[in-house]
Amino acid sequence: MAIYTHVTVGTNDLARARTFYDKILAPLGYKRLTDLGDNGSIWGENDPEFFVLKPANGQPATHANGGTISFVAPSRAAVAAFHKAALEAGGKDEGAVGPRSWKPNAYAGYVRDLDGNKLAAYCFKAE
Repeated sequence: MAIYTHVTVGTNDLARARTFYDKILAPLGYKRLTDLGDNGSIWGENDPEFFVLKPANGQPATHANGGTISFVAPSRAAVAAFHKAALEAGGKDEGAVGPRSWKPNAYAGYVRDLDGNKLAAYCFKAE
């Protein structure tokens, strides 16, 4: 059972965020499930799991210092495709694709989205 119902990040440019997340989440098997008008969009495999919203208080969106949102990747190739798509869509590299030592078979890539949110994709399957 998952420990969360969904994760949300803020954006200051919803159109750009939609394009960015459509591109980077597709290699992981996630798609945009619905748009919330001018307020945001929701992605997931089948259920709403990841939200990108304009802040409800009308203030600019900011990223969390020390926070990372990590997506499940079905394969190591999907991790690489996520990372590549993010960089091609204007994201910034935050950690090259490769093994991580904190768990056996951990393989990941890290990026920052267009609003500065830190993202990762992880695969825990053996090579």
